[in-house]
Amino acid sequence: MTSLEFTSQVQKISLTLRPAAMNLTRDADDAKDLVQETLLKALLNKDKFKAGTNLKAWLYTIMRNTFINNYNKITKRSSNIDSTEYFQYFNTDQNYITHNGATSDFVVRDINEAIAGLGTDYRTPFMMYYIGYKYMEIAEKLQIPIGTVKNRIHIARKDLKAALQVYAPVGASAGSEAAETLDD
Repeated sequence: MTSLEFTSQVQKISLTLRPAAMNLTRDADDAKDLVQETLLKALLNKDKFKAGTNLKAWLYTIMRNTFINNYNKITKRSSNIDSTEYFQYFNTDQNYITHNGATSDFVVRDINEAIAGLGTDYRTPFMMYYIGYKYMEIAEKLQIPIGTVKNRIHIARKDLKAALQVYAPVGASAGSEAAETLDD
């Protein structure tokens, strides 16, 4: 399919995207923006479209994913909660206070040492994921493929699990060793 044919078909289908965008956004201006962003992404990624597949479904998928990504960004930004009152009472419950502070210090130190023992290639994506970044955001920031990000986080978790095996619940070590040999 030539670029001209692709553009022509996308333009014809674009008229049917607007009602679906209205259903998603419930706002006329947001619906127009969503359709525009969908068409832009479709035209920029026309090389990813496989000829013979359903172009309309492909466009609807792009639109739905764009809407979901935008919604997640908006809710992530607007979920700033004033937690000062919460932290004021955070350590006042006697059930959550460690009576032997040395034990918790050892655990925290061991965890920090285990994380520091990871190679930079593994530690960086793992820590970014730990603090709340999504796989795609990590891939974009580090400029590496998303599969590499997932793999490095998986390996980091596996290495940390092995390094912190001493803290595993009783009886969990035998089962996890058997499961690890199956994974390898």
